[in-house]
Amino acid sequence: MKRNTPYFVHESSYIDDGVFIGEGTRIWHFCHILGDVQIGRNCVLGQNVMVGPSVTVGNNCKIQNNVSLYKGIHLEDDVFCGPSCVFTNVNNPRAAIERKDEFLETTVRKGATIGANATIVCGHELGEFCFIAAGAVVTSDVKAHALMAGVPAKQIGWMSRAGRKLGPDLVCPEEGTEYMLDATQQLREKIRKNKEDEQACAE
Repeated sequence: MKRNTPYFVHESSYIDDGVFIGEGTRIWHFCHILGDVQIGRNCVLGQNVMVGPSVTVGNNCKIQNNVSLYKGIHLEDDVFCGPSCVFTNVNNPRAAIERKDEFLETTVRKGATIGANATIVCGHELGEFCFIAAGAVVTSDVKAHALMAGVPAKQIGWMSRAGRKLGPDLVCPEEGTEYMLDATQQLREKIRKNKEDEQACAE
C-alpha cells in the first residue's frame, strides 16, 4: 500500500497511470489495473484480477479470484463477480484479425450477482439484482431480479434484493419484502404505505 492512500494494494499488484481507486477498496495479490479505470469505494478485488482499460467499477463491488474485466465493461454498485467468471468484448474473435473497433459494451446493473465460472457474452445488459447461476452462459439481456441458469442461460425464476429465490407468492423469505409483476412482466417491489398511513386508515 502506498503511503497516504485511502485504499490497499498488495505489493505484488500493478496499478497503471490514470487509475482512480476509491476509499476503502482492497486490491489483493497479482492484480493488474490498466489505465483509464475507475474503481469505487469499498470494493474487494481478489487474487489475479485484471481490469481495463476504460472500465468502470461502482462502489461496494466484490470481484473474486481470476476475473478479467475488459474494455467496455461497466459494473454499477454492489455487483458480485464470482470466481473465474468470464466476460467477453467481441463476438467473433480471430487471432489474425484485429477487431478492437468492434468491441461491444456490457453493463451490469446495481446489486447483480454473477456465479462462479459463468460466462457473459458481450453486448448485453444484466438488470438490477439479477442472479446468474454458476456455469451459466448469458447470451441476451437479463431482466432485473431474474434468476438465470443453463447453457444458454434461461430464466428459471426470480430473486429478491436479499438474494433469495422467490416462490409463487413473490415474497422474500428472508426480508418479507413483497414483489409484483408489472404490465411488462418486470418484477417490482410493492409500494407499501408507511405505518402512520396504515394507522390513519385503521382509525
